[in-house]
Amino acid sequence: MNYTMMHEHMFIDLSVIKKSDDCRLDCKEETIKELKELYKNGVRNIVEVTNIGIGRDIKYIQEVAKESGINILISTGYYKEPFLPKEVSTKTIEELAEKMIEEITIGIDGSEIKASIIGEIGTSKDKMTELEKKNFMASAIAHLKTGVPITTHTTLGTCGMEQVELFNKLGINLKKVIIGHLDLSGDEEYIELILKTGVNIEFDTIGKLSYLSDEIRADILTSLINKGWEEQIVLSMDITRKSHMQYLGGVGYNYLFDTFIPMLIERGVTKKSIEKLLRDNPNRILNI
Repeated sequence: MNYTMMHEHMFIDLSVIKKSDDCRLDCKEETIKELKELYKNGVRNIVEVTNIGIGRDIKYIQEVAKESGINILISTGYYKEPFLPKEVSTKTIEELAEKMIEEITIGIDGSEIKASIIGEIGTSKDKMTELEKKNFMASAIAHLKTGVPITTHTTLGTCGMEQVELFNKLGINLKKVIIGHLDLSGDEEYIELILKTGVNIEFDTIGKLSYLSDEIRADILTSLINKGWEEQIVLSMDITRKSHMQYLGGVGYNYLFDTFIPMLIERGVTKKSIEKLLRDNPNRILNI
């Protein structure tokens, strides 16, 4: 089965900025428990997109991977404002890029654990700030030097096209780019315009019903598949809060398989298409 969830967090800490302990995802035993169920559902790889400055903890992730049996791929780079560490403003674009290249080619924080992807790098709602643009430019340099993919954050699905246009201008191979959270736009026409550029896109906030119903997500995704876009789409849940976890009444990581995939099947999406989204597309993007 060898499925890959392309945008997850095993540990992330946004609690200081968001002023809520719920935004510190530090429930290791509960995470391991849910990941063991993911393993039963065929998941063998998870892309962990917590990067520099938002709580990335290599030892924590290694323990979760060992106990769950799932391969967890580590990320490098910087997130978005207001979560960017001070070094993003004080260092040059080239220095930021060199940090990412080092983590990809040598190892992270003196370890032998190397980053497999750049991201999630993000933009603010309806705009890309100057610091965010600097981060994107540094990420582009690191990508061109190493060839690893880039995965992004769009705030509520906005600025996706602006991200693509900048990557295109910087000479990035768009087939190695994933534009994240586009399901939150709820706008099929907008998503399709972005797909036409050749990038990959992510339906990765599944289960976050306060933003958008999953019926709408499933309808849009089914329509895109029927139009022939299935080779550029990947899936995930983007669990970031303790309250997203099952032990506190949240949907949990396995909601994707227990609830959302059956919704797609009800709409006529085939097993072959689902395997494209969960296996073949991630394998191509990540060179698995």
